[in-house]
Amino acid sequence: MAKKPAAKAPAAPKPPKLVQASKLRKKSELYQVIAEHSLLSRKQVAGVFEAMGKIMAVDLAKPSKDKPRMFVVPGLMKVVSRYKPASPERKGMDPFTKTEKVFKAKPASVSIKIRALKALKAAV
Repeated sequence: MAKKPAAKAPAAPKPPKLVQASKLRKKSELYQVIAEHSLLSRKQVAGVFEAMGKIMAVDLAKPSKDKPRMFVVPGLMKVVSRYKPASPERKGMDPFTKTEKVFKAKPASVSIKIRALKALKAAV
């Protein structure tokens, strides 16, 4: 008996070439482009972004004074959330009028900073 050659899987359709957007891409446009290039459905791409947003929110929540919280998207960016304690009301010199002034107290807050990583900098 002669063996039959194994049937080849049909080749995946070649995704369209990526071109720079003339204006800011909308969320749906971005999902569509990613879906075309990753062989995922648009709903699956949206699910990935939603899951990543939830993971990011959990990892960055509630930073303490001495320990900032970080989230890294490998090769793209590093997100850091840092706790800023409340500042009390204080007296100081107004830099414009050179008179004494009382500066208002500021409430405690959380600052979020995003840094581009090496791979993203090299791509741009």
